[in-house]
Amino acid sequence: MKKSIVWMASYPKSGNTWTRIFLANYIANATEPVSINQSYHVALGDSITKMYRMVAQSPIDPANIEDMLNLRPLVLRGIVANNADINLVKTHNARVVARDVPLIPDELTRSAIYILRNPLDMVLSYARHYGMSHEEAVYTVSHPDNANPPDAETVTQFMRSWSDHVRSWTTGKSPYPVLVLRYEDMLADPKTCFTKVVEHLGMPVDEARLDRAILFSSFKELSEQEKKQGFIEKSEESERFFAKGQQGQWKTDLEPRLVKKMKHTHRKVMKQHGYLE
Repeated sequence: MKKSIVWMASYPKSGNTWTRIFLANYIANATEPVSINQSYHVALGDSITKMYRMVAQSPIDPANIEDMLNLRPLVLRGIVANNADINLVKTHNARVVARDVPLIPDELTRSAIYILRNPLDMVLSYARHYGMSHEEAVYTVSHPDNANPPDAETVTQFMRSWSDHVRSWTTGKSPYPVLVLRYEDMLADPKTCFTKVVEHLGMPVDEARLDRAILFSSFKELSEQEKKQGFIEKSEESERFFAKGQQGQWKTDLEPRLVKKMKHTHRKVMKQHGYLE
Protein backbone atom coordinates (compact mmCIF):
# COMPACT_ATOMS: atom_id res chain seq x y z
CA MET A 1 0.00 0.00 0.00
CA LYS A 2 1.09 3.56 -0.70
CA LYS A 3 2.44 5.71 2.09
CA SER A 4 -0.05 8.42 1.22
CA ILE A 5 -1.37 9.80 4.51
CA VAL A 6 -0.34 13.35 5.32
CA TRP A 7 -1.41 13.92 8.89
CA MET A 8 -2.79 17.32 9.83
CA ALA A 9 -2.10 17.00 13.53
CA SER A 10 -2.62 19.25 16.52
CA TYR A 11 -3.91 19.41 20.04
CA PRO A 12 -7.53 20.64 19.97
CA LYS A 13 -8.04 24.40 19.54
CA SER A 14 -4.62 25.02 18.02
CA GLY A 15 -5.32 26.02 14.40
CA ASN A 16 -6.01 22.71 12.66
CA THR A 17 -9.44 23.75 11.38
CA TRP A 18 -8.13 27.09 10.12
CA THR A 19 -5.36 25.33 8.19
CA ARG A 20 -7.78 22.87 6.62
CA ILE A 21 -10.13 25.67 5.57
CA PHE A 22 -7.20 27.53 3.99
CA LEU A 23 -6.30 24.38 2.03
CA ALA A 24 -9.92 23.88 0.98
CA ASN A 25 -9.90 27.38 -0.51
CA TYR A 26 -6.46 27.02 -2.10
CA ILE A 27 -7.38 23.72 -3.73
CA ALA A 28 -10.80 24.97 -4.89
CA ASN A 29 -9.24 28.13 -6.37
CA ALA A 30 -12.73 29.63 -6.62
CA THR A 31 -13.92 33.23 -6.79
CA GLU A 32 -15.84 32.95 -3.52
CA PRO A 33 -15.06 31.28 -0.18
CA VAL A 34 -15.62 27.56 0.30
CA SER A 35 -18.33 26.86 2.87
CA ILE A 36 -16.79 26.09 6.26
CA ASN A 37 -19.10 23.08 6.40
CA GLN A 38 -17.48 21.61 3.30
CA SER A 39 -13.88 21.85 4.50
CA TYR A 40 -13.96 18.32 5.90
CA HIS A 41 -13.79 17.05 2.31
CA VAL A 42 -10.16 18.21 2.20
CA ALA A 43 -9.00 16.26 5.25
CA LEU A 44 -10.89 13.31 6.67
CA GLY A 45 -10.92 12.91 10.42
CA ASP A 46 -9.33 9.70 11.70
CA SER A 47 -11.89 9.22 14.48
CA ILE A 48 -15.22 9.40 12.62
CA THR A 49 -17.48 6.66 13.93
CA LYS A 50 -19.15 5.91 10.60
CA MET A 51 -15.77 4.98 9.07
CA TYR A 52 -15.27 2.41 11.81
CA ARG A 53 -18.78 1.12 11.25
CA MET A 54 -18.10 0.74 7.52
CA VAL A 55 -14.99 -1.40 7.98
CA ALA A 56 -16.63 -3.47 10.73
CA GLN A 57 -19.59 -4.19 8.44
CA SER A 58 -21.69 -4.74 11.54
CA PRO A 59 -23.02 -2.72 14.50
CA ILE A 60 -20.28 -1.29 16.71
CA ASP A 61 -20.04 0.24 20.16
CA PRO A 62 -17.83 3.37 19.97
CA ALA A 63 -17.36 3.16 23.73
CA ASN A 64 -15.56 -0.18 23.36
CA ILE A 65 -12.01 1.16 23.17
CA GLU A 66 -10.43 -2.24 22.49
CA ASP A 67 -12.68 -2.90 19.50
CA MET A 68 -12.20 0.58 18.06
CA LEU A 69 -8.42 0.29 18.32
CA ASN A 70 -8.54 -3.07 16.55
CA LEU A 71 -10.57 -1.48 13.76
CA ARG A 72 -8.27 1.54 13.41
CA PRO A 73 -5.68 -0.15 11.11
CA LEU A 74 -8.53 -1.19 8.80
CA VAL A 75 -9.89 2.36 8.74
CA LEU A 76 -6.50 3.81 7.82
CA ARG A 77 -5.85 1.15 5.18
CA GLY A 78 -9.26 1.98 3.75
CA ILE A 79 -8.19 5.61 3.40
CA VAL A 80 -5.02 4.77 1.45
CA ALA A 81 -6.78 2.15 -0.69
CA ASN A 82 -7.80 4.86 -3.18
CA ASN A 83 -4.18 4.77 -4.42
CA ALA A 84 -3.92 8.58 -4.35
CA ASP A 85 -0.50 10.14 -3.86
CA ILE A 86 -1.76 12.19 -0.91
CA ASN A 87 -4.58 11.61 1.55
CA LEU A 88 -4.92 14.43 4.06
CA VAL A 89 -6.11 13.15 7.44
CA LYS A 90 -6.94 15.33 10.43
CA THR A 91 -5.96 13.98 13.84
CA HIS A 92 -5.89 15.07 17.46
CA ASN A 93 -4.23 11.81 18.47
CA ALA A 94 -0.74 11.86 19.88
CA ARG A 95 1.85 9.94 17.87
CA VAL A 96 1.89 7.06 20.33
CA VAL A 97 1.01 3.39 20.70
CA ALA A 98 -2.30 2.75 22.48
CA ARG A 99 -2.82 -0.79 23.78
CA ASP A 100 -0.30 -2.18 21.29
CA VAL A 101 -1.87 -0.31 18.35
CA PRO A 102 0.27 2.42 16.70
CA LEU A 103 -2.12 5.33 16.24
CA ILE A 104 0.05 6.90 13.52
CA PRO A 105 1.50 3.94 11.58
CA ASP A 106 4.74 4.69 9.73
CA GLU A 107 3.92 2.23 6.95
CA LEU A 108 0.95 4.34 5.78
CA THR A 109 2.41 7.79 6.41
CA ARG A 110 3.90 10.09 3.78
CA SER A 111 4.44 13.14 6.04
CA ALA A 112 2.80 15.33 8.67
CA ILE A 113 1.90 18.94 9.33
CA TYR A 114 1.93 19.67 13.05
CA ILE A 115 0.38 22.86 14.43
CA LEU A 116 0.95 24.00 17.99
CA ARG A 117 -0.30 26.98 19.96
CA ASN A 118 0.77 28.69 23.15
CA PRO A 119 -0.91 26.46 25.74
CA LEU A 120 -1.86 29.48 27.83
CA ASP A 121 -4.14 30.64 25.00
CA MET A 122 -5.06 27.14 23.87
CA VAL A 123 -6.41 26.21 27.30
CA LEU A 124 -8.86 29.15 27.21
CA SER A 125 -10.25 28.00 23.86
CA TYR A 126 -10.25 24.41 25.12
CA ALA A 127 -12.33 25.39 28.15
CA ARG A 128 -14.81 27.29 25.99
CA HIS A 129 -15.08 24.46 23.43
CA TYR A 130 -15.66 21.69 25.95
CA GLY A 131 -17.78 23.69 28.39
CA MET A 132 -15.22 23.51 31.21
CA SER A 133 -14.03 25.96 33.82
CA HIS A 134 -10.50 27.29 33.32
CA GLU A 135 -9.33 25.18 36.24
CA GLU A 136 -10.86 22.01 34.79
CA ALA A 137 -9.26 22.71 31.42
CA VAL A 138 -5.82 23.31 32.95
CA TYR A 139 -6.09 20.01 34.82
CA THR A 140 -7.31 18.16 31.71
CA VAL A 141 -4.64 19.35 29.26
CA SER A 142 -1.96 18.58 31.85
CA HIS A 143 -3.11 15.01 32.51
CA PRO A 144 -0.95 12.26 30.94
CA ASP A 145 -4.04 10.19 30.08
CA ASN A 146 -6.17 12.97 28.60
CA ALA A 147 -8.45 11.68 25.85
CA ASN A 148 -11.56 12.84 24.03
CA PRO A 149 -14.26 10.33 25.01
CA PRO A 150 -16.34 8.65 22.30
CA ASP A 151 -19.77 9.88 21.29
CA ALA A 152 -22.22 9.18 18.47
CA GLU A 153 -19.94 10.87 15.92
CA THR A 154 -16.38 10.03 17.02
CA VAL A 155 -14.37 7.29 18.67
CA THR A 156 -11.89 7.92 21.48
CA GLN A 157 -8.98 10.23 20.66
CA PHE A 158 -5.81 9.65 22.67
CA MET A 159 -4.24 13.07 23.19
CA ARG A 160 -2.34 12.82 26.48
CA SER A 161 -1.10 16.06 28.01
CA TRP A 162 -0.27 19.08 25.86
CA SER A 163 3.45 18.58 26.46
CA ASP A 164 3.28 14.86 25.72
CA HIS A 165 1.34 15.54 22.52
CA VAL A 166 3.81 18.15 21.26
CA ARG A 167 6.79 15.94 22.09
CA SER A 168 5.25 12.94 20.36
CA TRP A 169 5.04 14.82 17.06
CA THR A 170 8.11 17.08 17.19
CA THR A 171 10.92 15.19 18.92
CA GLY A 172 12.87 12.08 18.11
CA LYS A 173 13.87 10.78 14.72
CA SER A 174 10.94 10.63 12.30
CA PRO A 175 10.95 8.34 9.25
CA TYR A 176 9.00 10.98 7.34
CA PRO A 177 9.02 14.81 7.08
CA VAL A 178 7.11 16.76 9.73
CA LEU A 179 6.36 20.44 9.07
CA VAL A 180 5.97 22.17 12.44
CA LEU A 181 4.04 25.45 12.53
CA ARG A 182 3.20 27.72 15.44
CA TYR A 183 -0.28 29.25 15.47
CA GLU A 184 1.20 32.59 16.52
CA ASP A 185 3.47 32.66 13.45
CA MET A 186 0.49 31.81 11.26
CA LEU A 187 -1.37 34.82 12.68
CA ALA A 188 1.61 37.14 12.28
CA ASP A 189 2.67 36.01 8.80
CA PRO A 190 0.03 33.78 7.19
CA LYS A 191 1.55 34.12 3.74
CA THR A 192 4.92 32.65 4.75
CA CYS A 193 3.37 29.88 6.85
CA PHE A 194 0.73 28.83 4.34
CA THR A 195 3.33 28.91 1.57
CA LYS A 196 5.21 26.28 3.59
CA VAL A 197 2.04 24.20 3.80
CA VAL A 198 1.47 24.35 0.04
CA GLU A 199 5.12 23.51 -0.67
CA HIS A 200 5.06 20.66 1.86
CA LEU A 201 2.20 19.09 -0.08
CA GLY A 202 4.10 19.44 -3.35
CA MET A 203 1.63 21.86 -4.90
CA PRO A 204 2.73 24.83 -7.02
CA VAL A 205 2.66 28.16 -5.18
CA ASP A 206 0.54 30.74 -6.98
CA GLU A 207 0.71 34.19 -5.34
CA ALA A 208 -2.76 35.39 -6.33
CA ARG A 209 -4.33 32.08 -5.42
CA LEU A 210 -2.50 32.08 -2.08
CA ASP A 211 -3.64 35.61 -1.22
CA ARG A 212 -7.22 34.77 -2.11
CA ALA A 213 -7.21 31.56 -0.04
CA ILE A 214 -5.82 33.48 2.96
CA LEU A 215 -8.53 36.14 2.57
CA PHE A 216 -11.24 33.49 2.22
CA SER A 217 -10.04 31.75 5.40
CA SER A 218 -9.66 34.91 7.50
CA PHE A 219 -11.14 34.84 10.98
CA LYS A 220 -13.65 37.51 9.97
CA GLU A 221 -14.88 35.40 7.05
CA LEU A 222 -15.08 32.19 9.10
CA SER A 223 -16.90 33.94 11.94
CA GLU A 224 -19.43 35.49 9.56
CA GLN A 225 -20.06 32.14 7.89
CA GLU A 226 -20.64 30.49 11.26
CA LYS A 227 -23.15 33.21 12.22
CA LYS A 228 -25.11 32.60 9.01
CA GLN A 229 -24.99 28.82 8.65
CA GLY A 230 -23.57 27.35 11.84
CA PHE A 231 -20.58 25.01 11.89
CA ILE A 232 -20.77 21.23 12.04
CA GLU A 233 -17.58 20.97 14.13
CA LYS A 234 -18.88 23.18 16.95
CA SER A 235 -19.35 21.26 20.17
CA GLU A 236 -22.70 21.29 21.96
CA GLU A 237 -21.00 22.84 24.99
CA SER A 238 -19.79 25.98 23.18
CA GLU A 239 -21.72 28.91 21.79
CA ARG A 240 -19.33 29.54 18.90
CA PHE A 241 -16.46 27.63 17.29
CA PHE A 242 -14.74 30.71 15.83
CA ALA A 243 -14.96 32.75 19.03
CA LYS A 244 -11.82 34.92 19.16
CA GLY A 245 -8.79 33.28 17.56
CA GLN A 246 -6.39 35.73 19.18
CA GLN A 247 -3.01 35.42 20.82
CA GLY A 248 -2.05 36.76 24.22
CA GLN A 249 -5.60 36.57 25.53
CA TRP A 250 -4.32 34.60 28.53
CA LYS A 251 -2.75 37.79 29.92
CA THR A 252 -6.18 39.18 30.79
CA ASP A 253 -8.43 36.09 30.87
CA LEU A 254 -6.46 33.30 32.57
CA GLU A 255 -6.21 33.48 36.34
CA PRO A 256 -2.60 34.17 37.51
CA ARG A 257 -2.46 31.03 39.66
CA LEU A 258 -3.48 28.94 36.62
CA VAL A 259 -0.87 30.70 34.47
CA LYS A 260 1.70 29.75 37.09
CA LYS A 261 0.47 26.16 37.14
CA MET A 262 0.57 25.82 33.34
CA LYS A 263 4.05 27.31 33.14
CA HIS A 264 5.29 24.99 35.87
CA THR A 265 3.79 21.88 34.26
CA HIS A 266 4.70 22.62 30.65
CA ARG A 267 7.80 24.78 31.11
CA LYS A 268 10.23 22.56 29.23
CA VAL A 269 8.16 22.23 26.06
CA MET A 270 6.97 25.85 26.18
CA LYS A 271 10.57 27.00 26.37
CA GLN A 272 11.61 24.68 23.56
CA HIS A 273 9.04 26.24 21.22
CA GLY A 274 9.57 29.87 22.18
CA TYR A 275 6.68 30.39 24.58
CA LEU A 276 8.94 31.03 27.57
CA GLU A 277 12.34 32.69 27.80
